[in-house]
Amino acid sequence: MRAPLVNFRRLQVATPWPLVWTITIAFLLARLTVAVVRFAVWAVRHWRAWPGVAVALVAVDVYQSHGWLPHLLVLVVFASLAGLWWWRGRESFHRLVVLRAVTVWRRLWVYRRQWHEAMTLCGLVKKYDRGEKAPELLSVRCSYATDEVVLRMPRGQNPEAYHKAARDLAYSFGTRHCRVFSGRRQAPPSRSGRLAWLLRLVDAIRFRDRPRHVWLVFIRRDPLTRIVAPLPVPARPDFTALPLGLREDLAVYCLRLLATHVLIGGATRMGKGSVIWSLIRSLAAGIRSGLVRVWAIDPKGGMELAIGRPLFSRYVDDDWSRMADLLEDAVARMRARQQILRGKVRVHTPTVDEPLIVIVIDEIAALLAYLPNSEIRNRIAHALGLLLSQGAGLGVLVVAATQDPRKEVVSVRDLFPTRIALGLTERGHVDLLLGDGSRDRGALADQIPLSGKGVAYVLLDGQPEPARVRFSYIPDDLIRDMAATFPAPPEMQPEPVETPAPVKPARVNGNARHTYRPTPPRQAAPLLPPSLLNALDLNGTNGSDPR
Repeated sequence: MRAPLVNFRRLQVATPWPLVWTITIAFLLARLTVAVVRFAVWAVRHWRAWPGVAVALVAVDVYQSHGWLPHLLVLVVFASLAGLWWWRGRESFHRLVVLRAVTVWRRLWVYRRQWHEAMTLCGLVKKYDRGEKAPELLSVRCSYATDEVVLRMPRGQNPEAYHKAARDLAYSFGTRHCRVFSGRRQAPPSRSGRLAWLLRLVDAIRFRDRPRHVWLVFIRRDPLTRIVAPLPVPARPDFTALPLGLREDLAVYCLRLLATHVLIGGATRMGKGSVIWSLIRSLAAGIRSGLVRVWAIDPKGGMELAIGRPLFSRYVDDDWSRMADLLEDAVARMRARQQILRGKVRVHTPTVDEPLIVIVIDEIAALLAYLPNSEIRNRIAHALGLLLSQGAGLGVLVVAATQDPRKEVVSVRDLFPTRIALGLTERGHVDLLLGDGSRDRGALADQIPLSGKGVAYVLLDGQPEPARVRFSYIPDDLIRDMAATFPAPPEMQPEPVETPAPVKPARVNGNARHTYRPTPPRQAAPLLPPSLLNALDLNGTNGSDPR
C-alpha cells in the first residue's frame, strides 16, 4: 500500500521526485538559454575579434602539427608585404594598419584597464540598489593626434556632468585636454549609385540619434602648438566652407560665411589679424574675378589693413565721416537688393553683377564706443544695426574684430550669428562672446597662452560644444604678394563732400514777421599796443604816412 503524499499526523510531505526533476531540468535549460543568448550578443558586439580568434586557433593547430617553421615563414611574408605596402601607399598603410594597431593597444591598455577606477574617482559612477552603475565604454578610435572614446551614460546623468569633469578625465588618462561632445561628430555620408537606397537605410540606423551616448576626444599631442602655414587659395571660393586654419583633430577648419556675420574677439596681439587675413586669402580668387567686393574700415589709421589696399574695393582709415558714409552706402546697396529680390529668393546668390559685399572692420569698438563725435557715432551705430539685422540674406556681410566684447562697448554684439573667441583676458568674456555656458562646455579662451597667437574657439554647425582651432599665419610679404596677384576690380568710390556750415535761422517776432537787425561791423583791432601807438607820430599835416 502506497504512503499518502501528505502525512497530516506527522506533518510530513512525501518527495515527488518526478516533479523535482522536471523543475530542475527546466531551470537548467532556462539558465543555459540565457547564457547562450548572452554569448551570442557578446559575439555580435565583438565581431571584430572573430578573425583574431580564428587565426589563433589555426596557429595553435599548425604548431601542434608542424612546429614553428610555418609561423616564421608567414611572418616573413607578411613583413615583406607590409613593407611593400608602406613604400607604395604610405597613407593607406597608416590609416588601415598603424592607426588600428594603436587603437587596439590604447583601448585595452589605457582605457579598458583603468576605466572603472577613473570613472569612480572623477565622480561619474552612480549608486543604485546597493550597487554601482558606471559609464559603459563602447568604442575607441585613434587618429594621429586624438583618441575618440564613445561611452554610454548610466540613467540619471546628462552630458553636463562630463563637461565639468573634462579636465579630470584628461589628466586621469594621461593627456592635458579632453573635449566632450553630446552628439555624433561625423555627419552621415552622401550616397549615390544603385545601392544608395540600401546604404541610406544602413546609415539611418548607424547614425541615428543616441541621447545617452557621449563622445570624449582626448588630445594625445596638440597640433596647434605650431604655427599653421598659409592654406592654398581656392580657385573659386565656396562661401559655405572657406578654409581658414587647422582644427585640433588635424582637420581643416572651414568657415561658413554665406548669410552670416562674423564677430572676432581677442586681446591685443592674440591673432585677430590672422583671422582677417586668412578669410581674405580664402576670398582672393573671388575678389579678383569680381564675385566678392571687400570694403575695409581700419579705425587704427591703416596699421593693419593698409598693407593689402589693392584687395579692397573701398577702403577708409583716416576720416570718421567717410567711414559713416561707407556704411550708409552699404545700407543703400542693401535696400536696392531688397527691391530686386523681394518675393523671389530668401538668400542672395553672389554673381559678378551682384557680388557678395564683405565689410571688414578691424576695431569696431572704436566706431561704437570711443568715437568722440556723437553725431557720426550715431550714424555708424544706426547703419551697423540695419546691416546686421537685414544684410545677411542680401549678401551684405559684416566681419568685425574687437578687443572688448562687453555689451556697453559693442552694443550690436548680439546681432552677430558667428563668433570667434581668441585669447581673452577675463573668463567672463568667454560667455559674453560665445554664449552662456560656453566656458563650462570647454571654451577655455582665457587660458590660451601668449605663444598661442591665432588659437581660438569656434562653434561648428550642429554642435553646441565649441571647437578649438588655429588660424593660419599670413606674413606681410605674402599679403603684398596677394595684393599684387589678386587686385580688386576698380569701383567708383564717392569722393568726400565738404558739408557747409549750418546757417542760423532769422529771428521771428510775435506777429510771425521777420525782424531785421543789422549786425554792427567789427572794428579792427590795432596791430600795436597803445603804448607804441602813442610813441608814433600820427599827425598827418604834411600829407605823409605815419612812421
